[in-house]
Order: sequence, then C-alpha cells, then structure tokens
Amino acid sequence: MKFASKTVAAMALTMAGAGGVYAQDVVRHSAGSFPISAAVEIPAGKTTVYLSGSVPSVTNASAPADSLEAYGDTKKQTVNVLENIQKQLKGLGLELKDVVKMQVFLVGGPENGGKMDFDGFMEGYTQFFGPAAKQPNLPARSAFQIAGLAHPAWRVEIEVVAVRP
Repeated sequence: MKFASKTVAAMALTMAGAGGVYAQDVVRHSAGSFPISAAVEIPAGKTTVYLSGSVPSVTNASAPADSLEAYGDTKKQTVNVLENIQKQLKGLGLELKDVVKMQVFLVGGPENGGKMDFDGFMEGYTQFFGPAAKQPNLPARSAFQIAGLAHPAWRVEIEVVAVRP
C-alpha cells in the first residue's frame, strides 16, 4: 500500500511538472505576413515589466536643439527609440524578444503635411522585429497618430510591456 501511494504521488508530481512547463510558455498568435502578433497570451505566474514611453535622443548635436534635424525623420527616430528600449531592457535582464505589447505614438509633422509617417516607422521597426530582423517574437502592437509630444521635433514615442522568461 505504501508503494502504491508513493507511486501515485510521484506520478501526480510528474504530471503537474509537465503541465507547468507547458503553461509557462508565452503564446503569440500570428497576424499573417504583417510583423506583429494578433494576440499574445501570458500564462499565470509570469512577471510583466512595463516600460514607460521612450522618446528619441538627439542624433545630430550640430543642428538646432528644437529642430527636426537634431532628431532625424520618423525612421531615424524609430531606430533610435528602439535602440534605447533595447538598452533599457538589457539593463533589466531582458531582450526585445521578451516584448509582448507595444504602443506607438506617431506625430504628423509639417514635413508630411500633418500626416504620420507610418512607412518610415515600419522601415525602422522592421530592423528590430520580423523576418528581416531575424527576431521572430513579435509583440501585439497598436500605432496611433497623435497631435504632438512634449518636444516639437519628436515624431515617435514607444511604450512596451515585456515578460520575464
């Protein structure tokens, strides 16, 4: 009787452990050929990390401080912001592959007739996410055109949520 109860207990622990391994996987649902996830499932027990919005840094110090030249166009700002996010994640022991949700705020400046430069954003974004970037873990993502950001030359702000592996 003791042997049977120990065997049953061992089997139960083994089965619970196997289920636990599966339950720990983040599941990303494809959005087809577009380089985002349609949905991301985060299992119970995972730690989520919310990064505040990140804005571009000056990339051309010789340009006037409040000029678009100082920060670059939407593509250049997107690359700069994602590089900054990558550094911030690294400092937290995370990587871009751990990002599960992204919110993108784009400003339509006079250089684009007041319209956001979504194509420029995507050119920068796909350097970090998608097949060309060889980074298959795609976040669920929203992109919005907004009236403005805190600095008149900023065209991009990005917030992300990451999950600790």
